[in-house]
Amino acid sequence: MNRAPSPILAQVVPWLSVVLATIVPTWFVIASAPMFPPFGFLTFLAWRQLRPGLLPLWAGLPLGLVDDLFSGQPFGSAVLLWSLAAIAIDNLEERFPWRNFATEWLVATSLIILYILGSYLLSNLVAANAPIHVVVPQLVISIFAYPLIGRLVAVLDRLRLTAVRITR
Repeated sequence: MNRAPSPILAQVVPWLSVVLATIVPTWFVIASAPMFPPFGFLTFLAWRQLRPGLLPLWAGLPLGLVDDLFSGQPFGSAVLLWSLAAIAIDNLEERFPWRNFATEWLVATSLIILYILGSYLLSNLVAANAPIHVVVPQLVISIFAYPLIGRLVAVLDRLRLTAVRITR
């Protein structure tokens, strides 16, 4: 009795978790080659797959903009790729409403590969001239890190929906 989820927490946690997942890896290491997975993108995918209607379809634009500011990629690349990923997940959700872990991981894996290779191609268009083998470790780590990120997002979702006491 007297308890309901906080509407502020319910709205802020997904957005804030994606922004923090984008920013936090840049605090620890500055590298000439991509070492860490794109945690912000992985968190964005996990939220879109766990709660399909929670983040709106246009969420790829502001969240991708934050990623562009902190990742060092050409400006607008994450906005484009995150928006395309949100559209792809939305279309898959309409066509296949029933999913399981294997299909979620397969969809996420294909989107992760497309995102990292798309980022690689867009950065090479701006004269990065990096060989393709530079992004292979990031690809492998990202694919295997996705289930862990999905578990973390599920914990954050439980926190988001925790009933808090309402005092009057």
